[in-house]
Amino acid sequence: MPVIEVNNLTKDYGHGRGVFDVSLNVEKGVCYGFLGPNGAGKTTTIRHLMGFSKPQNGTTRILGRDCWDHATELKAEIGYLPGEIAFPKGLTGTEFLNMQMKMHGIADDTYLKELLKRFELEPSMNVDKMSLGVRRKLAVVTAFIHDPDILILDEPTSGLDPVMQQCFIDFILAEKKRGKTILLSSHIFHEIDATCDRISIIKDGRIVADFVANELKQRSSKIYRVTFENKKSFDRFTSLDYTFHSKNEKKLWARVIIPTEQINKLLADISELDVVNFQEIVFTLEDYFMEFYKNDHVFEEVR
Repeated sequence: MPVIEVNNLTKDYGHGRGVFDVSLNVEKGVCYGFLGPNGAGKTTTIRHLMGFSKPQNGTTRILGRDCWDHATELKAEIGYLPGEIAFPKGLTGTEFLNMQMKMHGIADDTYLKELLKRFELEPSMNVDKMSLGVRRKLAVVTAFIHDPDILILDEPTSGLDPVMQQCFIDFILAEKKRGKTILLSSHIFHEIDATCDRISIIKDGRIVADFVANELKQRSSKIYRVTFENKKSFDRFTSLDYTFHSKNEKKLWARVIIPTEQINKLLADISELDVVNFQEIVFTLEDYFMEFYKNDHVFEEVR
């Protein structure tokens, strides 16, 4: 039985907003990446898993228990990091963490000290005066403070600097080795690519792809970029019967996707043209993602 289950979840807020027939399963010990831009439906799905919202249709379950009916007891067993963080006013970070320790019935602060050291957090300042990055680190420590077996993390590194982002990635990899089950929502390709075993891509509230991360890295098709000396050669090449990933008429290059067994045909075709550069482009998670979003201008691509 999966640890985390979302089955045909629908919550329609009108005007195309919400989630529609979303399904995903996270098995024990797996880090599952939920990838999409802001507004795609990631947080809505997570809010249902945390029992903050009741589905219009479908179900959400954790450890076989309905997330709406058993919200209170499940929250105690989950490490939850929200995308938007808020803390009680007037408390220092230390006071807030002590409050969390008491809520979870934790008397030994050894693990808390390890977390504070790992994330270089000095929590003595009043929370209201903390920078966004420090507040985010406080939220990260809070999510892990009771060493939960299940982690639900919504845009976890938002507001962290690059050094802390890498620190967080290393920590997630260590938690995976300890057998933790993790649902990680993000729009950061590197974060998902570095940590996740399985990935779903969500667009306009619907799952458009669901795949094992290693399968993407091992796909048999390759992308090659061919740059030409003149427009005549560029036009001749782009008129051939290939699947083109992208083209740049101004800079006279084209990216072509071909199966490995067709590389000799490609080399034969371009040998008759005026080529100034030929190189393989490593196919990345971002490339795959943009196949679903390339006409929506969700992310600005730099070529």
